[in-house]
Amino acid sequence: MELRKINKADAFKQWEYTTELPEDENGLTNQYHGITFEDYQGKALPELISYENPVNMPDWFVPETYYYLWDDDQIVGEFRIRHYLTDALRNGSGHIGYSVRKGCRGKGYGTIGLKLTIDEAKKIVPEEEIYLRVNKDNIASQKVMLKNGAYIAGEDDEHFFLRIKK
Repeated sequence: MELRKINKADAFKQWEYTTELPEDENGLTNQYHGITFEDYQGKALPELISYENPVNMPDWFVPETYYYLWDDDQIVGEFRIRHYLTDALRNGSGHIGYSVRKGCRGKGYGTIGLKLTIDEAKKIVPEEEIYLRVNKDNIASQKVMLKNGAYIAGEDDEHFFLRIKK
């Protein structure tokens, strides 16, 4: 298994994964659902890659790096790391967002992918803890986070807010 940063060489497989994701599932949004490969390769991919070192972005924008979890030649998950947090992100979605391909769920990919992503986040994130948020009805993702050392730091009506010490 390998966590690989978004890149041009893997564009077709990344596009396949991205277009399979719903527009919004468990709080993870995907504005590229249903995009053509040509539009993905020509516009979306360069844009997503640029988020790591953004130029001319709005003041609220936080640098973000996209990674894909590979099992042999198949992408089984997508993981995003926000490099630091604004107040809105600290009290919201946190540092890491992720998804696992529907046919690959329940097989441990989320746990492995989040572990590898946390290892990367520890190199990037300046905060003392890595912040995560999960929907209260997403029991599988809660288990993934807890298996990776998270603890519940708070909650609101719909979410648990979890932290992982660096």
